[in-house]
Amino acid sequence: MNETAALMAATKRLLKRQGLTYRDVARAMQLSEPSIKRMFASGRLTLERLAQVAGLLGLSLAELVQEAAAEAPRTRQLTAEQEALLVADAKLLLTAVCALNQWTLADIVATYQMSQAECLKKLLQLDRLRLIDLLPGNRIRPIVARDFEWRPQGPIREFFRRQGLKDFLDSGFAGPDESLAFSHGMLTDAAFVRLQPELQRLRKRFAELHEESLGAPHPGRHGTSLLLAARRNWEPAAFARLRRPARPAHRA
Repeated sequence: MNETAALMAATKRLLKRQGLTYRDVARAMQLSEPSIKRMFASGRLTLERLAQVAGLLGLSLAELVQEAAAEAPRTRQLTAEQEALLVADAKLLLTAVCALNQWTLADIVATYQMSQAECLKKLLQLDRLRLIDLLPGNRIRPIVARDFEWRPQGPIREFFRRQGLKDFLDSGFAGPDESLAFSHGMLTDAAFVRLQPELQRLRKRFAELHEESLGAPHPGRHGTSLLLAARRNWEPAAFARLRRPARPAHRA
């Protein structure tokens, strides 16, 4: 992607995140909506027009360019040592989860027992870990890739497996804002392989819905957790205890 295309892509993404439409841009620039659509489609915005759009976003032109430059490369995974640092500090881990979910510093301080100074210290640590950029005005910009993942069997996943999984599943899942589906079947090796991309597609769609929701104000967004898991050759312990003992191998 060239610099112009990256700048236009970043501008569109920021407009969407703030819930602004081409109609809003047209009104601010005193142009028709079709004219704005043509400008964005062609990528031919003068510096003056681009500065107007940046102003609508609450940014300077330099900050808009900085946003575009931050599109790549992005952090895809932390080292085991970096994850261990997060797990060792509950407030740092909490701040990381909030920051990656587009909370502002004010949102974090208003919700959790942290002073602004303490929260800023945690955000600076996350900046050094390259999870976020801490911008002027204490604005938080996550810089992780869309396919960012915690390490398989790493400190973060182990932390949530030990401390979060039981709490997550400790529900009747009967409320209007929760659901649970458990399926069991007998799959061939080939069928199990074909199942994996389906799980990945659902995870990707979940990420897309998360991205779409970022334009809503913080009170209008709600923490939502999705658990996807698949195991082969597993059965409840009560069933396993009823299995017949394996027969010894026949010797010729």
